[in-house]
Amino acid sequence: MSERARFFKSGAMLTAVALAMRTVSMLFGAFVSRSVGAEGTGLFTVVMTVYSFAVTFATSGISLTVTRLVASAIGEGRREQVGSVIRGAVIYSLLFGAAATAIMFFGAELIGNVILDDGRTVRSLKVLAFSLVPCALGSVISGYFVGVRRVGFNAAAQVLTQFVKIALTVVLVIKMSPGGIADSVAALCIGITLTELAGFLLQLFEFLFDRRRHGGRSIGQGSLKEVSTTALPLALSAYVRSAFLTLEHILIPRRLRDGGESASESYAHYGTLHGMALPIILYPMSPLSSFSGLLVPEFAADSSSGGRTRMDRIASEAMNTTLTYAAVCAVFLYFFAEELGYAVYGSYDAGYYISMLAPVVPIMYLDHVTDSRLKGIGEQVFSMWVNITDSILSIILVWTLIPKMGILGYALVIVIMEAYNFALSVWRLGRKISFRITPLRSLLIPLALASGAAALTKELFRFGGSTVTPLWLTMKIVFALSVFVAALSLTVTALDRAPKKAKQ
Repeated sequence: MSERARFFKSGAMLTAVALAMRTVSMLFGAFVSRSVGAEGTGLFTVVMTVYSFAVTFATSGISLTVTRLVASAIGEGRREQVGSVIRGAVIYSLLFGAAATAIMFFGAELIGNVILDDGRTVRSLKVLAFSLVPCALGSVISGYFVGVRRVGFNAAAQVLTQFVKIALTVVLVIKMSPGGIADSVAALCIGITLTELAGFLLQLFEFLFDRRRHGGRSIGQGSLKEVSTTALPLALSAYVRSAFLTLEHILIPRRLRDGGESASESYAHYGTLHGMALPIILYPMSPLSSFSGLLVPEFAADSSSGGRTRMDRIASEAMNTTLTYAAVCAVFLYFFAEELGYAVYGSYDAGYYISMLAPVVPIMYLDHVTDSRLKGIGEQVFSMWVNITDSILSIILVWTLIPKMGILGYALVIVIMEAYNFALSVWRLGRKISFRITPLRSLLIPLALASGAAALTKELFRFGGSTVTPLWLTMKIVFALSVFVAALSLTVTALDRAPKKAKQ
């Protein structure tokens, strides 16, 4: 099998798994939202923001580091040094994972009562602390499998752990929800901790099995210095950005209260936008995340071997394909926003926020892909400074806009900062790699055809209005997508034939 075929096979596998997992996760999120309500969703989202910072501290960019070092070692014919990389990464992860666990567990009361100003979060933070070491070690193994291009192991682990998480959490929420919002949020956190532990044990088994089959003789001691040299710039960027992001999300409910909302209203509005609308906006990003992750080792290997021409070609293909895909997603999210909000969450407010954020989807998706390219060619320091300035500006805007505009101010912050981040990232990528975007084929034509397909579908299938079932909505979207694909194929064929006729 050729390298290109193997790449697309791996990408298709990861995409299928990611879409399946995101679908299950979104339906599970709908169950959670309906079980704990908008206020509970907002409270859980704030807790998860703090937890995300702890996870960032624990993992410290280790997954990408392992991927790059392993891919480079294999690409340069040093396969026997893979084991040394893994040993150094394990030591690194244990140090940071243990430190994160101690800080979060013993600092839970300070974080919950003082920083978050809500004592209901303390128990949840203590429970989540015990998931950090397994999470850090699991990141090492995930990075290894991407680096050796055997992503099927990661896919299997994701599928199994997701179902474990759902089963555990549903039981815990049903059992503990009568105790109120605090107990319901704690149940969600217990499910996360148990899932991380089970997922790591499964990944460890897969890794040991893989190394017995493919592992060669490992030489040298654990390369902690090599791992640290690569990981620390990534870690610093992640630490600073995550710290600012955590501060930003802590400020949102507070600034909503400063604008006149009650605590319950502030959590409800924040939960609806960030806990309901954004997951739907990000749901179609699964294929992009899958292929972008696979391109990191490809770019790392090409960069080591001097394959500049191949990188230029891949970058052009990736940017144009992403632009087309993102444009179609933006149109469909906008046209079907109200139905999506009601069908998934039973919330028209969620649909309103989806329609508001849909126009920024092309920038958001392109920025995600561009960032992956930069990391693949070793531009993590530049990404670090972009992320830091992005976060500082976001906090300033949150502090300024939200008391005046309410939750709509936060939506405006998202739009502004996505555009800022993308502009800088694509400028830097253009300085390092030559890529060419075709706006007519990649953006304008897909936008026009997708808009026509979505408008036609809504006109033909008016039954039920916005109060549609998930199954009926899925059928409508599939029909609209089919119309779009047919129209795009005819249009592209006509454009390809036009120059030939002109020559004749």
